Amino acid sequence: MDSSLLTEIINNYGYLGIALLLALENIFPPIPSEVILGFTGFMTLSSKLNIVGSIIAATIGALIGALILYFFGKVISVERLEKILAGRLGKILHFKPADLEKAAAFFNRHGNSAVFFGRFVPVVRSLISIPAGMANYPLGKFITFSTLGTLIWNTVLIFIGRMAGHAWPHVINVIESYGKVLLIVLIILFILIYVIYKKRKKRS
Repeated sequence: MDSSLLTEIINNYGYLGIALLLALENIFPPIPSEVILGFTGFMTLSSKLNIVGSIIAATIGALIGALILYFFGKVISVERLEKILAGRLGKILHFKPADLEKAAAFFNRHGNSAVFFGRFVPVVRSLISIPAGMANYPLGKFITFSTLGTLIWNTVLIFIGRMAGHAWPHVINVIESYGKVLLIVLIILFILIYVIYKKRKKRS
């Protein structure tokens, strides 16, 4: 997405624009969240936007997009969805049947954690909501783990964009290139935080 368009949307609509962009990103994977969030972080340096408000807006927008696909998954069969993705609409949305299979396999392999960790994986981040809906994954858990995953992702990328300043496009390109490495780092970080939390809980 062109940075001038991002500038126009965010300048004109502020937090609402951020939420809208992240909702669309969840439905249309070719709009990369890395770019939107990195640019948002940069904009906090030169506009009325602040870090906390930007993170909240981005997380709400991402959750709205995820819920749309979740409920879409609840009302459609696998066979019908595969036909849709193989047709013209699938091309418009830039989805392929193979992408759905990938997201479904990820969900089936990792169970509950797929909703959380799926938020850090390109394409899967969007499509993981569909098999969750199809499997009647509890809505409360879906909202909780989706919110936690997107909150972490949004916070990290917005802070990176802010710290990088005018160099944010270069930094975001590096992150996109090493997305899997970043995912592993985030998973390790999450596990460490969880272990520390459990130890402290046992002591108290």
